[in-house]
Amino acid sequence: MKVAVLGAGAIGAYVGASLQRAGADVHLIARGPHLAAMRRHGVRVLSPRGDFTARAHATDDPAEIGPVDFVFLGLKANSYAACGPLIEPLLSDTTAVVAAQNGIPWWYFHRHGGPYDGHRVESVDPDGAVSAVLAPERAVGCVVYAATELEGPGVVRHLEGTRFSVGEPDRSVSVRCGAFSEALRAGGLKCPVEPDLRNDIWLKLLGNISFNPISALARATMRQMCLHGGTRRVIEIMMTETLTVAEALGCEVGVSIERRLAGAERVGDHRTSTLQDLERGKPLELDVLLGAVVELAEITGVEVPTLRTVHALSDLLAARTAA
Repeated sequence: MKVAVLGAGAIGAYVGASLQRAGADVHLIARGPHLAAMRRHGVRVLSPRGDFTARAHATDDPAEIGPVDFVFLGLKANSYAACGPLIEPLLSDTTAVVAAQNGIPWWYFHRHGGPYDGHRVESVDPDGAVSAVLAPERAVGCVVYAATELEGPGVVRHLEGTRFSVGEPDRSVSVRCGAFSEALRAGGLKCPVEPDLRNDIWLKLLGNISFNPISALARATMRQMCLHGGTRRVIEIMMTETLTVAEALGCEVGVSIERRLAGAERVGDHRTSTLQDLERGKPLELDVLLGAVVELAEITGVEVPTLRTVHALSDLLAARTAA
């Protein structure tokens, strides 16, 4: 199996390293000091499950790689529309794109069925710009339940979680999903193939939609947000509103809000990806989290006043960060 990891950051490099040690032909696409370190020393993974180093081909030029079986997309969702020149050399007629993004994916209503089938979510696919680069037919959804950080160039700190759920937009259990699942499991990760990945999307989103923007606004870790009475209550309300939107779209999360909060508290003093981006002066990935759900609330007629308020505040923060 030939796999290109486009955006080999903390999650991408962790997945690539796991696939490489399982025997896959892995190519890591990155840039800067991180790329230089991976070229010299490989990817060093520091994990409670055991440290290891994997040496895979690393480059900033996808043309060196050519067409692959799978592209594991580790880029932030707000980079998808501009990634055409990077991904084009990696594609054959049968290449699948495994998009490990948070929030509502651009393919969400592709082969969804029902009254919203084919609907485009403007917040995540403005004017169809993402679909033009990443055809929904190529998409294999992926929900990541692993927490990682780049401790330094070429060094990934794995904090907790090894589950990468995958699934097809049309809910089929496909050969390509099975093959990718088998490869990840051979690399020591969990990779269930979910008949309806949208339920997992909402489960993961339940945390991201609340913890990520609040962490950026308050400059707080997961544990700090859970232990502070005020932010904990705001997060509970945001989760309740999110569940209502999910239910309006026919999805069942199957986990209580209290259990979701308890799980987040156990993560400890982990900084969310949004807080990490804010501290590094990078664009904030909030449209696929908050903006998309507010948009879905509008089309389903669900009232989400707290989500709207936090969206307004975090949207201003994102604008100021980008300025």
